[in-house]
Amino acid sequence: MIKGNMGDLMKQAQKIQEEMQKAQEELANAEVSGESGGGLIKIVMNGRHDVKKVEIDASLMQEEKEILEDLLAAAVNDAVRKVEKNNQDKMSNMTAGLGIPPNFKMPF
Repeated sequence: MIKGNMGDLMKQAQKIQEEMQKAQEELANAEVSGESGGGLIKIVMNGRHDVKKVEIDASLMQEEKEILEDLLAAAVNDAVRKVEKNNQDKMSNMTAGLGIPPNFKMPF
């Protein structure tokens, strides 16, 4: 009887692992937008933190180099924070019913 329960437990663990891998793939492909300067600079980044698109309003081309650099850095940082929040929120929702503590790192 114990062998049957262990088999069921292993099947459940495998199913959870497959669901986690699928969720991680979805998170990696999810795109978020970060911005700065009231939307004058926009960054699109995926869950792997790859920058997919950068938009710079033409009016900023007249600004000093340092201002443009600061606004670009702020937009990238905004996108990074949004990626992290998105990842955390989705993983929390997925693990909520499993009794897994928040921010628990799976070994797979």
